[in-house]
Amino acid sequence: MSVQSSYQKAFFFAAQKHHISENWVNGTLDVPYAVHIGNVAMEMIFAHHQSPTFDLNFAVQLALLHDVLEDTSCEETEMEERFGTAVVEGVKALTKNESLEKSLRMADSLERILVSPPEVGMVKLADRITNLQPPPSHWTSEKIKSYHSEAELILNTLGHLNAALSERMKEQMAVYQLFF
Repeated sequence: MSVQSSYQKAFFFAAQKHHISENWVNGTLDVPYAVHIGNVAMEMIFAHHQSPTFDLNFAVQLALLHDVLEDTSCEETEMEERFGTAVVEGVKALTKNESLEKSLRMADSLERILVSPPEVGMVKLADRITNLQPPPSHWTSEKIKSYHSEAELILNTLGHLNAALSERMKEQMAVYQLFF
């Protein structure tokens, strides 16, 4: 299947699932979640343009589907039927384990990402790049600084996977510092 066809199939599926769950871009009530997942996929496409050393088809599917299991009522079996085991395993690695104490969730996810194909970690970088936008107005200065610190952890852990995404993350982190 072409990258474009994979993109369209995954984008439609994810957008529908997030719409049913009434998910919005964090801090908004009027920006559909599809904007976020489209931006994560866009980061992957541009990274591939600069360094075509990874499986773009796989990466785009992961980018578009990365929050479906965590944020919607979609079952793993439904995703696996449509996108296969490798995609589901990648999405599961990107999904925070809600049964863990909140302070342990990112470290747990990063451990699972590190033993996954490199595209999984690259999607995590692209996701955080996309999320380093102006923070929601209700976030405290402490929360904003904590989010930036978490971005540093992600970059330090996964930055070696792709130079283009690593540089882009550094740029976004520098801009994000202006918010605290």
